[in-house]
Amino acid sequence: MRIVLSTHSALEPARALARAAVETRLAACVNILDGALSVYRWNDAVEEAREVLLVVKTSADRLPELERLWRERHGYDTPEWVVLRPADVGERYLDWLLGQTR
Repeated sequence: MRIVLSTHSALEPARALARAAVETRLAACVNILDGALSVYRWNDAVEEAREVLLVVKTSADRLPELERLWRERHGYDTPEWVVLRPADVGERYLDWLLGQTR
């Protein structure tokens, strides 16, 4: 299992990206958290923006295709793409996740 963290500028394009990932079985589930405040440096300036955080649950073997979908459909020049490897995952949840991403 892998967890991908990514942000988007607005709820509707984030929702469309999440639905595309789940519909194509590249992700089993995407949590969408609207209203995150991001503070970051861009073009030598410190910026603040309201963003939508996506928490994507997928399998390791689907990561390359999922990343390709992100590059093709995400609107940012440099979309956040942080992949986490959980230390422990419940067996039943892992079975479900792997079944949804086949």
